[in-house]
This record gives sequence, structure tokens and C-alpha cells, in this order.
Amino acid sequence: MAERGLTLVHTTVMRWVQCYVPVFEKRWQKYARPVSSSWRVDETYIRVKGKWTYLYRAVDKQGKTVDFLLSEHRDKAAAKRFFKKAIGNNLAPEKITLDGYEATHQAVAELKAEEVLPAETQVRTSKYLNNLIEQDHRRVKQRYYPMLGFKRFGNAVITISGIELIQNMRKGQFNISNISQEGRQVQQVWETVLAA
Repeated sequence: MAERGLTLVHTTVMRWVQCYVPVFEKRWQKYARPVSSSWRVDETYIRVKGKWTYLYRAVDKQGKTVDFLLSEHRDKAAAKRFFKKAIGNNLAPEKITLDGYEATHQAVAELKAEEVLPAETQVRTSKYLNNLIEQDHRRVKQRYYPMLGFKRFGNAVITISGIELIQNMRKGQFNISNISQEGRQVQQVWETVLAA
């Protein structure tokens, strides 16, 4: 901001993030492209209030983000919450690639029994297929590490939502072809999305 002649305290930017990211997320969701039916699911660690929390994430086979969920616990209930959220925002997958963590496998089995997931959904465990999600965690952690952790769980959820939103834009997960004609500035595209 200094190069633009503005002096701001970093907490001002944090307050903007906390205020505007939920609005941006809701507006951009209208332009989201569908993800493929083959998901890679994994969790990573994020420090909140000095304690480790768990960021569940899924990407499809092209590396596009399916969904994410920050949870205080790494257990079957958290895995079920994540899958229900991901299926609610997308179509149910045909294939799910997981790591070897047993609670996640149990959650998927229970979701199949509850018919949240189709019975024919293929579940597999493969180290090399999950390399895609492991590499994708870097995009979040690149932004997270300089922050030295979060002080509040709610702030962490919103900030990570903002990080994921920007990464989804970079990955081309939004169909803005009808609003971004040649010569149109980025600011005009944002104004159109926010006005929708």
C-alpha cells in the first residue's frame, strides 16, 4: 500500500478480509465451474491459538479445488462434516482417493450406508495419486506461514476462505467468459461480479 501513497496498519487489512471475504465468496460462487467426479482428499495442519487444527481439503484429478473445512479435531465426525459440505456444494464423486487414516475411511463407509454417497463410489488409497493434493496444500501454507498462526478459529476460517478463493481464481475455476471481454479491466470484472 505504501507504493500507492497509503499508510495502513496490518490489522486494518485483516478487518477488511474478515468483513469482505464472505461477500466475495458468495458472489463468485455464481460463476463456479463444476469439478470432475474423481476427488483426492487429505488433511493438513494449521495452528490456531497455539493449537493444531486440521484443514480438510479435496481437489479433483485436474487439481481444481473441490472444497475445504477447518476442524478442531481430526476424527470421523470431522471427516463426515467435510464430505457432506463438499457433496452439498458439488455433485457426489465417483472415485475418492484417501490417505491411510482409518477415520476417514470409516466416515466414507458411513456416508455410503446413509446414502449420502452413492454405494458405487469407488474408494481407494494411493500415495502417488494423493501427491496432487499434497502439492496443493503448499498454496495455502505459503500464505499461512508468514502469519505465524491465527488467534481465533473464526478468523482462521474466513482468512483461509479468502486464500482458497484467490487460488481458485488463479486455477481458472470460474467461468467469467460472458463478463470479461477483450479490453475489459480487472476492476470492471470485479464490479460486475459484485453487482450480480
